[in-house]
Amino acid sequence: MADKIWLASPHMSDEGYEMEFIKEAFDSNWVAPLGANVTGFENEFAVKVGTKSAAALTTGTAAIHLALKAVGVDSGDIVFCQSLTFSATANPIIYQNAIPVFIDSNIETWNMDPVALEEAFVKYPNVKAVIVVHLYGLSADIDRIIEICYRFNVPIIEDAAESLGTYYKGTHTGTLGEYGVFSFNGNKIITTSGGGMLISKNEDQIAKARFWATQARDKARHYQHSELGFNYRMSNISAGIGRGQLKVLDQRVAKKRYIFSYYKKELSCLEGLSFMPINDWNVPNCWLSCITLSGAIRPLDVMIALEQVNVESRPVWKPMHMQPFFAEYDYIGGTVSEQLYENGVCLPSDTKMTDKDLERICTLIKGLWK
Repeated sequence: MADKIWLASPHMSDEGYEMEFIKEAFDSNWVAPLGANVTGFENEFAVKVGTKSAAALTTGTAAIHLALKAVGVDSGDIVFCQSLTFSATANPIIYQNAIPVFIDSNIETWNMDPVALEEAFVKYPNVKAVIVVHLYGLSADIDRIIEICYRFNVPIIEDAAESLGTYYKGTHTGTLGEYGVFSFNGNKIITTSGGGMLISKNEDQIAKARFWATQARDKARHYQHSELGFNYRMSNISAGIGRGQLKVLDQRVAKKRYIFSYYKKELSCLEGLSFMPINDWNVPNCWLSCITLSGAIRPLDVMIALEQVNVESRPVWKPMHMQPFFAEYDYIGGTVSEQLYENGVCLPSDTKMTDKDLERICTLIKGLWK
């Protein structure tokens, strides 16, 4: 059996940047949460994406949770949420005892459909927040979404967990709404083994989020808590990994885009096979290279064929409105997200793949059409 090819796995720098920062943490004995690496990672990340402030947290899910809390989402409030996403986008709405209303995607972006969003505002004019996702590193049509939300005076939380390194009209995704959220899970474009980042141009609110994330401990000699807090702060060790990974982000984005272009060159000729959309205003990080199939060859055919030769692939996310847990909540839109789920495949997009690996994958896929 050939060596395993992963969908997307951690890729440490060849230069060993991560170990330098980890060693610094061990040498100073700052291995617990907080420390120079946490502060450094926050500052360096904010500069990298072009925002004023950032809070390093345990997960991207925690970042969404604190963003919802920061915009005032509370029990019984309605939050519009993109349906085609991973459950981590929607779960924090429930943490706040709020009510999700799921919004369909459009085929032009695979992300939140502005037309469906307007319909949702007509039905639910008192919505408290909108969570838009930049799926697989593809930017949403964010200008149209911002215009709609501005008209209704509703804040936007950008779930940019999959889009670090993606630009919309020259501006980094995650910096266009009131809050941006990023993930450093092991499969993301850079990793801290686990972790997330909450960013905003509102420095006071990020300071407040750090306070909540550190058990909301008041400034007092004794342990005093006037608000509900959470244990959400990133460790100094994890932040050290993140600082090292940030140094090679541009390399990782370049390789992800190369993988996508390789697949497109080799597989575009196959009848019924289409690639995820790249718009003129979108410079994606191509975190995962995704296809849809409309002919006799189905997604499961591709996934099983790859699995048999030790190659990992996955379906496109199953929309939230189709999930058993969220079935009771309203959904606005058509069937685009369902069709993408039923017809989509995420191809191996690991940045450690060689051209030989890519050739093996493409040869196998093309063989299914013979």
